[in-house]
Amino acid sequence: MRNATLLSRATVLAYGFFAYAVSFSTLLYAVGFIGDFLVPKTIDGTPTVSPGLAAVVDAALLVLFALQHSVMARPFFKRRLTRFIPAAAERSTYVLASSVALLVLFRYWEPLGGGVWTVEQPAVRLLLQVGFGIGWIVVLATTFLIHHFDLFGLRQVWFFFHSREYTGLRFVTPGLYQIVRHPLYVGWLMVFWLTPHMTVTHLFFAVMTTAYILIAIRFEERDLTDAHPEYHDYRRRTPMLLPRLRREEAD
Repeated sequence: MRNATLLSRATVLAYGFFAYAVSFSTLLYAVGFIGDFLVPKTIDGTPTVSPGLAAVVDAALLVLFALQHSVMARPFFKRRLTRFIPAAAERSTYVLASSVALLVLFRYWEPLGGGVWTVEQPAVRLLLQVGFGIGWIVVLATTFLIHHFDLFGLRQVWFFFHSREYTGLRFVTPGLYQIVRHPLYVGWLMVFWLTPHMTVTHLFFAVMTTAYILIAIRFEERDLTDAHPEYHDYRRRTPMLLPRLRREEAD
């Protein structure tokens, strides 16, 4: 790393900032896509193909994202990837690839049509809409509880640019992590499920993404336990997604 030229270090830094910009823009688009407002194409547009074909296309898009998001996060893939790119750019590459997978999903998503529920009471509608907004706040806030810029790869490329050795984050459990082990996923589940107008398309999306989250947690916790032995005790005493009213042994 210390032998890297200024040009190569500056290139990696620029790449990291580019990946971050794409990722943040994609996240902003996702707010409108899932919330069904503002953006050109949303989760609940007008159906253009048969429901059967739409379901196949949408399932394929979600599986594509799930595979990219999970496989690229595994240690074995990271080791192989860093044979070809600087280790400092690995996280930025993951972030950029995740954004591209989401952009592909946004572009080719096919609404199924049909409704599941529509909440008419103004107070309940408002409550669900506020919950949707709080879910996004939880998602964003959770990234800052550990280290927002490390999660999105900027810390890594910044250290590389300044020829500093990257050190991994120590295991900490601030704020919401004292209540549940995965507050980020709690935020995502709020975003996916809290809507006053649940269509068949939205329900399909919510069910598929929820299933992915529950599967991904198992792999993620295995990696966390390998990297941080203290995670085993944290897992024992802290619930996964649902807060407890009383302190007792975790699931």
